[in-house]
Amino acid sequence: MIRSIPRRTVLASMALLPAAVVLASCSDSGNEAVAQESTTAPAAPAASAPEPQGTVDMAKLLEPGALPEKSLGKDDAPVTIVEYASMTCGHCAHFHETTFPELKKKYIDTGKVRLVFREFPFDPRAEAGFMLARCAKDNYFPMIDVLFKQQDNWAGVQNAKDALLQISKMAGFSQESFEACLTDQKLLDDVRAVQKRGAEDFGVDSTPTFFINGNMYKGARTIEEMSAIIDGML
Repeated sequence: MIRSIPRRTVLASMALLPAAVVLASCSDSGNEAVAQESTTAPAAPAASAPEPQGTVDMAKLLEPGALPEKSLGKDDAPVTIVEYASMTCGHCAHFHETTFPELKKKYIDTGKVRLVFREFPFDPRAEAGFMLARCAKDNYFPMIDVLFKQQDNWAGVQNAKDALLQISKMAGFSQESFEACLTDQKLLDDVRAVQKRGAEDFGVDSTPTFFINGNMYKGARTIEEMSAIIDGML
């Protein structure tokens, strides 16, 4: 079951959330085993493809949602990955720091994979991160990258607003544009709608969750595991 966050501005809400709650927000279903699986000993070089944890209708999954899709790679790539992530999820940050660079180089940049990245925030700070990335327009993915890399500097600190403001200023935001972004109720509603659809229509209850050509995989997979899945679809 997905937590419901009251309709108040993210600026006000994120200051009230205890840091420990934020950093523990990769799962909302007691699915700690999945989260732990992704951070144990590295997979063997010849990793076999893990079994999917469910399947979805790919055509339905790719139908337009509340927000325009943010994607990397060729539209006609033979493999499509839809990733649901939360900006305050440590496992998501770990995946994007360790696995994603090689995934991009080996599969996305070579036209084999299209990656669709979707918002699945569990708390107001994650909502704020996604809103700022959306407000960054063409710099959406660079902003996501910076926020993941600097997650320790804003997700669990006492004053998340000031920490996010400093990061945002480096991305070209002013005080005014920063506050305008985080008080945009329509944008906040749309981010929540993306999360709600992921939960209700596709069974997402933890992050990161990947749908690879319709097969569901939960947890921050290694590049060996991702390669084994993808290679079997090429």
